[in-house]
Order: sequence, then C-alpha cells, then structure tokens
Amino acid sequence: MNTKEKLREKRFRTRSVEGTLALGETLAEMLRPPKLVILRGEVGAGKTTLVKGIARALGAAYEEDVTSPTFTLVHEYDGPKVHLFHLDLYRLETEEQIAVLGLEEMVAEPNALVLVEWGERFESVVKLADGEIVMEHGEGDERGFIVRWRE
Repeated sequence: MNTKEKLREKRFRTRSVEGTLALGETLAEMLRPPKLVILRGEVGAGKTTLVKGIARALGAAYEEDVTSPTFTLVHEYDGPKVHLFHLDLYRLETEEQIAVLGLEEMVAEPNALVLVEWGERFESVVKLADGEIVMEHGEGDERGFIVRWRE
C-alpha cells in the first residue's frame, strides 16, 4: 500500500463470531469497488469470518457458502452490485506465482472488491492495495481490527 498517499484509519473490536460477521456488514459500506484490500492476521484471526460478513452484506453470498480459499487460492462471489474475489496466498512463495493469478485484471473490473489474505507477503500485491484490515487476537473470541484505506 502506497503510504505516501493520505490514509484514513478506524479501529474496531468484536467479542464474538457474530460480532465479527456484523463488523463485516459495517465494513462492506466502506469498501466501495473497485478496491483491493489486504486482510492481515495470524492463522485463526478471523479473516474468513470477516469475509463472510462482507459477502452477506453485499448480497454476494450466504455466510455458509463462503469458505477459505487456502487450497483453491481464489473464490468468486457475485452480488447485484459487486463481484467479490476472496484470495488466500498463504501457500504461495514467489512473485511469479502471484503474477499468474490475474490480480490486475480482477482489480480492473469496475465492480470488483478483491479481499486478499496474506497479501502483505508480496510487494506486487501491496502496490495494488487500496487498504488493509489488520486483525489481532484478544482473549477468547475477542478480536481487534485496524482498518486503513486510501483517501
């Protein structure tokens, strides 16, 4: 993410899976396409749960239909106004592997919202990013979220 541009930041906290799903609905209002957003957090931080809430709010998928794309790399969901791409780059290791995914083409779609787990590991993804959501574990199901996006 180009940090020379002005960034906005908001912080949120949830105390349950239901709270994280609800936060996804709130964030869906902020993430107007076209955008690429990096989802940062340790394994089990709630990245896919957050995507479930975002997809539900955008009418792109029911939460039970949203799963982690760890092995398929990309899942796509079509809503009435948004084409949602959910990527998980955890298993990838090189920029060459990223190049064949077609991220630039995804972001070029006027109604695309591209949510990328583990994107911070790749310079090419960071350069394309319009924002990031950082997730931190708290006690039990508590999570902290820092949302940053370009103005």
